[in-house]
Amino acid sequence: MGSIRIVLVGPKFEGNIGAVARSMANFGFDELVLVNPCPIGDDAYRRAKHGSDILDNARITENIREAIEGCFMVVGTSGITTVGDKNYTRIPVPVQDFAERIKDYPENIAILFGREDVGLLQDELEKCDLLITVPTDSRYPILNLSHAATIVMYELFDGKLHKPEPASGDEKELMFHFFEQLMVEGAYPEHRRKDTSVMFRRMMGRAIPSKYEYNTIMGVFNDAVKMIQGKRGPL
Repeated sequence: MGSIRIVLVGPKFEGNIGAVARSMANFGFDELVLVNPCPIGDDAYRRAKHGSDILDNARITENIREAIEGCFMVVGTSGITTVGDKNYTRIPVPVQDFAERIKDYPENIAILFGREDVGLLQDELEKCDLLITVPTDSRYPILNLSHAATIVMYELFDGKLHKPEPASGDEKELMFHFFEQLMVEGAYPEHRRKDTSVMFRRMMGRAIPSKYEYNTIMGVFNDAVKMIQGKRGPL
């Protein structure tokens, strides 16, 4: 994917600018452009924390045209959703859908966030190739600028957490077999074994155990069976 540029249009509060810079650092974005911003002082740097270098390198422009230069796609953000073909300039797509669409997009993208009070103006929206929104409760759909930017960047973040390798089907079947054997060796009431076995299978199905978890459980089952057999002696 190409680079993503965060553009704040006419931000009125330096604290919001600092908070956006902090979120950019959190999610690996480093290109910030400010269009006619308010003065940036100590409060912005306090809010930015370890994103202060992003503030240091932020580019300030007088208009959106300069801010989006070099970007092939320009994306606007809006908390207001309208319906009807005639309102096409105000019909956004959910940010989750947008993030999925651009996974393999090779060109540079500029994402515009509007002013805290009025957002992006109509003529600014008309400069955008696409409009996105963060779905919210219709009773109060407008998010704080820095909150909206943070959610958008989270959805676009391509970091991947390590996912443990799950136990295989054969391994799970062996685990179920050992569980049933444990019930037998432990003299668990025979009339309750079938239902308990099904319950254990369903529980493990919801849990999706990893190989490490499988090996740990199997070790416990195996030791328990051997201990019971040892105490009782050979049959």
